[in-house]
Amino acid sequence: MTTIVETDPQVAGLVQQLMPGTPSVLTTTDRLARHLERHPEHAVVLGPSVPVEDALRVAEQNRILRPALGVVLLRDSVDDEVLARAMRAGVREVVASDDLPTIGSAVRRVEAIARAMSGAQEQAGPEGARGGLVTVFSTKGGVGKTLVATNLGVALADLGHRVCLVDLDIEGGDVAVMLSLAPQHTLDDLARFDGNLDQSAVESLLTRHSDRLAVLAAPVQLGTVVSPASVGAVLDLLKQMFDVVVVDTSGSFDDQALQALDHSDLLVLVGTLDIPALKNLKLAVGTLDLLNYPRDLWRVVLNRADAKVGLSVEEFEKTLGVRSTVTMPTTREVLVAVNRGEPAVRAYAGRPVGRTLASFAAALSRDLALPAAGRATAARDRRRGRRPRKAA
Repeated sequence: MTTIVETDPQVAGLVQQLMPGTPSVLTTTDRLARHLERHPEHAVVLGPSVPVEDALRVAEQNRILRPALGVVLLRDSVDDEVLARAMRAGVREVVASDDLPTIGSAVRRVEAIARAMSGAQEQAGPEGARGGLVTVFSTKGGVGKTLVATNLGVALADLGHRVCLVDLDIEGGDVAVMLSLAPQHTLDDLARFDGNLDQSAVESLLTRHSDRLAVLAAPVQLGTVVSPASVGAVLDLLKQMFDVVVVDTSGSFDDQALQALDHSDLLVLVGTLDIPALKNLKLAVGTLDLLNYPRDLWRVVLNRADAKVGLSVEEFEKTLGVRSTVTMPTTREVLVAVNRGEPAVRAYAGRPVGRTLASFAAALSRDLALPAAGRATAARDRRRGRRPRKAA
C-alpha cells in the first residue's frame, strides 16, 4: 500500500517495480491529499523531481494528519542539510535515487512501521496513558547487563507488549549487535532535531526488530556527544508510544544513566558471584540510596549464580544488603546465542536460561501494572530536588 509521486514516468516505473503489488503513481503532490483520503496508504515515496520544499510540506502535514504514514524521500544527492531538514519534517527515510536496493528495503521498513503504528493506535488505551520504563544497570562490565536487557525486551514483546529497547551505553553499546540489527539511525541523530522532538521524530530513529519490538541504538562512533536533556525528552516520548521501555545503560552513573533513573518505574541491577562485581554493586547500592531511589522498585539479577567459586548467593546478598530476585544459571548456551545474534529466550526457550529470563519478564510485566509506579513518580520528584551533581 504505497503511493509514488514522480513526474518522470521512467523513474516512477523503475521505483514501482521495486514495490510489492501495484503502487499508485501521481505526478504532483497537489493530488496527494485527496488520494490519501480515498486510499489510506502505509507509505508515500516522493521522487527526485518533487521540489524539496513541497516534499517537506507533505511530510509535515501528514505527520499530524496521518502519523502512521511513512514518507520516503528520493534525492539525486543526499547531503547533511537535506537529511537534517527531512528528519525534522518527519520524513522516515532519505535515499539516493540511484540506490535501487536501498529504495526497496527502505519502503518495506516504512510500511512495517506504519502497520505497527496503525495497530498500536487501534489498541491504544485511554488518552494520556503511559508505558512503564525498566532500567537495567550495573557498575561492572561483563556481568551480563546487555544480555538481560535485550532478552527482557524480546520476552516482553513475546508477551504481547509494545516494547522499545534503548541503548544508552554511548561509548560502546551492543544491543543492536546482540539482536543482529544494522541501524540506519542512532542516538547520535538526536542532535539534528535541535531539541524539537516529537513522536514522529523519535519514530524516525527507531530500528524494528519485530512488529512489537523497536530499538533505539547507541552511536556507532566513539566520542559521540549525546545531550542528557535530549535523552530525557526521548525517554518521556517513548513512554507515551510504547507499553514498556527497557533501557540498557553504561557501567557508570553518567548523565544519560541518571536520566534513565529519573524516568524509571523499575530498576534491574545485574551482578555475578565474584568480589569485584560485589564491590561495584555495593557502591551502586550506596549511590542509589543517596539518590533516594526506593528499594521496593529494585530487582536484582545474579548471573552465573550456580558457579562454585567460593562465594555463595547468601553471602553475596548479606554483603549487598539486598535479596536477589532472579538467579541465572551458568551455561555455554548464552554465549552461543550471543554469537548468533539471537535472544536466548527464543533460541533456548525450553532450557533453564530461556525459561528464567522469560519468567522474569512476565514478573516485571505484572509489577509494572501495580500502584508502585505512582510511588516511583513521587520518588523521582523528590530526587530531582536532592540529587548531587556528581555521584561517586
